[in-house]
Amino acid sequence: MADSWSQDTYIKAYKFAARAHWNQKMKQLVPGTNIPYLMHFSFVAMEVIAALEKDAGLDGNLAVQCALLHDTLEDTGTTYDQLFELFGAEVADGVAALTKGESIGENLSKGQKKRLQMVESLEMIKKQPKEIWVVKMADRITNLQPPPPHWTQDKINRYREEACEIYEALKEGDQYLSKRLKEKIEGYH
Repeated sequence: MADSWSQDTYIKAYKFAARAHWNQKMKQLVPGTNIPYLMHFSFVAMEVIAALEKDAGLDGNLAVQCALLHDTLEDTGTTYDQLFELFGAEVADGVAALTKGESIGENLSKGQKKRLQMVESLEMIKKQPKEIWVVKMADRITNLQPPPPHWTQDKINRYREEACEIYEALKEGDQYLSKRLKEKIEGYH
């Protein structure tokens, strides 16, 4: 239900994420552009809010905060302790679960390392409340925009396969987002 989250909580998390990602751009998704990275976490939060409209059983504040903060540990200098202090243990743990471990598979090829990171990440997410599952699905839905023109068909296929793994692992987390993710996967090429 939409009123399961508060605007004040949203604004606090949004401001923190915007400051943390301040100078980052979405170049990896849209080369040659200067689109601020805050667009990405805004879109993820929008997907989560749409899911909250359909599922009254979710903790909206947890889901929305994690949606806005989901990349702060991975892509900024933000620490777990900072998130814990400002947003509490549930949010900090959720964001940590959504963060890929960089130390895994140090002696493996890039492809093998990425594969192991995905497996570990999904295992960590599945130990979290369903709200974290929802954020991961919303993140991948958001990322399944038309692939950048410089991507090879092989890279596109691998990205689609990763999305299928996410779908299979987390589809029980939320019916609405599972359906959206499946539709995005089917249309991704």
